[in-house]
Amino acid sequence: MQGHPQVIDYFNTLLRGELAARDQYFIHSRIYEDQGLPRLYERLNHEMQEETQHADALVRRILFLGGLPDMRPREFTYDTSVPEMLRKDLALEYEVRAALQQGMQLCESLGDYVSRDVLLAQLRDTEEDHAYWLEKQLGLIDKVGLANYLQSQMEPGNPAAE
Repeated sequence: MQGHPQVIDYFNTLLRGELAARDQYFIHSRIYEDQGLPRLYERLNHEMQEETQHADALVRRILFLGGLPDMRPREFTYDTSVPEMLRKDLALEYEVRAALQQGMQLCESLGDYVSRDVLLAQLRDTEEDHAYWLEKQLGLIDKVGLANYLQSQMEPGNPAAE
C-alpha cells in the first residue's frame, strides 16, 4: 500500500522521538540502578521497553505505507539527579503527547484513520501510564521530601503494578 507522504514523514518524525525516548529511559534506568534505586530502575527499564514497542509499531506502519523508517534517534541530554531525570522524562512525555495529537489531526485530515488509531493507542499509553506515573513521582517528592522518596525507591518492586 502506498500511504500519504505527509503521514510517512510525520511517522518518521515520531519514530525518531520514540527512539530518543527509549534511549533516555535506558540511560536513566541504568543511572538509577547504579545509584542503588532498584524500584526506579525497574520502572524506567519497563518504560524503555514500552518506548521500543511504540517505535516498533511506527516502523511497521511506515513499512506498510511504503516508506522507509528513519532510525536515527534525536539527540537528547540527561542528568544524574533523580528529580531532574524525572522532570526531563515528564517533559519528554508532554512533548510526545503534543506530537501524537498533531499527528492524529494530520491523519484525520488526510483520511488515514488506521494510522490515527496507531497514534491514539500510543497517546493513551503516554497520558494514562507514562506521564501520570512521572507526575505522581514528582508529587511524592514534593510531599515527602527527596530523602524519604529515595529511601522508598531502594526496595525492588513490580514496575508494571505501580
